[in-house]
Amino acid sequence: MKFITLPHLSGERKPPNERLVEQVDNAVLAEEFGFDGYGIGERHERPFEESSPPVLLSNIAARTSDIRLFTTVATLSLHDPVRAYEDYATLDHLAGGRLELIIGKGNGTVQESLFGVPADQVRDRHRENYELFRRLWREDRVTWEGRFRPPLRDAEVLPRPLRPVRIWHGSATSTESVELAARFGDPLFASNGGRPIEPFAELIRHYRERWEFHGHDPADALVGAGTAGYYGARNSQDAIERYRPVFESRLAVNNEYGHFLTFTSFEDFVERSSALIGSPQQIIEKVHRYHEAFGHEVLHIHVDGDVLDRKEYFETLELFQSEIAPVLRRELPSRPFPPLPGPAWPETFFSEARR
Repeated sequence: MKFITLPHLSGERKPPNERLVEQVDNAVLAEEFGFDGYGIGERHERPFEESSPPVLLSNIAARTSDIRLFTTVATLSLHDPVRAYEDYATLDHLAGGRLELIIGKGNGTVQESLFGVPADQVRDRHRENYELFRRLWREDRVTWEGRFRPPLRDAEVLPRPLRPVRIWHGSATSTESVELAARFGDPLFASNGGRPIEPFAELIRHYRERWEFHGHDPADALVGAGTAGYYGARNSQDAIERYRPVFESRLAVNNEYGHFLTFTSFEDFVERSSALIGSPQQIIEKVHRYHEAFGHEVLHIHVDGDVLDRKEYFETLELFQSEIAPVLRRELPSRPFPPLPGPAWPETFFSEARR
């Protein structure tokens, strides 16, 4: 899963049409390898190009049948919740109930100029939009009034949902997002990306405390966590040698666009970030270390497929699924994903047409 457009190590940067088609191809490949989910993020400025998760995920839904489709994240603060509901409810119908929504307030520097959302309104818009968005999934008709959009009076918004979709709250630093998740009894997804793991561990501890404060059973709290990167090789030195130029490429691109990273030393990045770089055993041990702090049940791995050639990309994914994932599933068990409510519409449509 990738959220940033990096140049290949040859120095060439892929054009948008190639990049976006490759995202879909990578999701198909992830399903073939047996991964549980694939994520598409939403960003609206360079160097990112994935500005429309519903469109990309709909394409992926048409090419796959089992893999869960994540938004990582959907920036709900920027969009009218009625329009966002319509897009994602339609997607979930087309995907046969495979959508897993992760929402976030967004933090891009161009949000105000593109969407007219002032920085000092982002948190309030995110909270208010989520409250309406949540009701639209659960109520056939909604009467509602808020600060940031026209009121609704006995409004019916279509299509009605296939099911009440599970909504995760993505957060890197925001205790407001954590509070929203805990208040409504929703799962939390800690980005666990570009910083040491300690702040994320504190954020998750706060989530569990607020979860209990709001009267929820502690056993029901559900946490997911990301990683800052993944590259596995049978020999740890091979992994380090191969990933160093990937890190340097990422650092250069982020610096170019003013997204300055916490880790500017590759050695520090490998040691103290959540990146999983090394042999299968090293990666397993590192996941165990930060699982002790997080207690997370869903792990997102970030693979820099833009930079790696396809052969390497296949090999490192295959290694994860053959030697790393089975151990993690056995030693760090998690609750299964909810059962799918039904088949995706193309199968239903064509089975009816054949009668």
